[in-house]
Amino acid sequence: MDTSSTLAAREERAPYLVTPELVSTSGSDPRVEKVDTGPAAVPPLRKRAQPRTVGTRVTAQPAFVLHSYPYKETSLIVELLTRDFGRVALIAKGAKRPHSQLRGVLQTFQPLSAGWSGKNELRTLTDADWVGGLLPLEKTALLCGFYLNELLVKLLARDDAHPALFDHYVATLNQLAHQEPPPIVLRKFETALLKETGVAADLTRCADTRTKVRADVQYVVDPERGPRPARQDDMAPRVAGKTLLDMEREDYQDPATQAQSKQLMRHLLAWHLNGAPLNTRQILIDLMQL
Repeated sequence: MDTSSTLAAREERAPYLVTPELVSTSGSDPRVEKVDTGPAAVPPLRKRAQPRTVGTRVTAQPAFVLHSYPYKETSLIVELLTRDFGRVALIAKGAKRPHSQLRGVLQTFQPLSAGWSGKNELRTLTDADWVGGLLPLEKTALLCGFYLNELLVKLLARDDAHPALFDHYVATLNQLAHQEPPPIVLRKFETALLKETGVAADLTRCADTRTKVRADVQYVVDPERGPRPARQDDMAPRVAGKTLLDMEREDYQDPATQAQSKQLMRHLLAWHLNGAPLNTRQILIDLMQL
């Protein structure tokens, strides 16, 4: 098959692949073929086909590997983030064998087209193809990617679809790959995650009175109810009203907004995680003072 027909075949099975001109490079590893959408770009998403299901079988589903761990002698259990089915757990049979086709495909931060079958919570992976379209994550960006995955594994219920969050995840990986400031990128994703899962309070109105938040007032944010004016005995982080309004607008240019939003999101995530530690966040704190 020539290069043009190969690329056409990849696009056909990649309903969320970005579509600027592909840059082909030589080499036996198909993952060296990349699409660069330019600095700070959000990858445009192709109009995608509906997920195909036959009985208990799903095919051609856009997905990313969040986490995997050994299962029996030769297999893996793989946690996937999928666009139309949310977080799913699948058995990848034989994936640990040296010559398994799945061995090199089931990598984190690589766009996949996946299929599976079964009725139980733990189903069987039947197909996974690498489809490309994103630059690889490196150095600090790579660690940030693992932080995103840990958040998704711990905060997303299985089989709870969030298509908008999936698209936000794709955009966030792209921003990290293009070396946009990690603290800002992470704050935006954390906020989107809480909103999409339905646990984020409205940051623009006081929880008790429903009056608009004022930029010049200090607040604390109740994880369930939202902001209220700070009191002297409050133990929760104090946040300026301006910071809350900036976060709602996704405007993190003010250094004070960056610093206060960091403390606020750490507080909110700890509450929603019931105090469970985030291993990658601690590493990021140590390295970057996030």
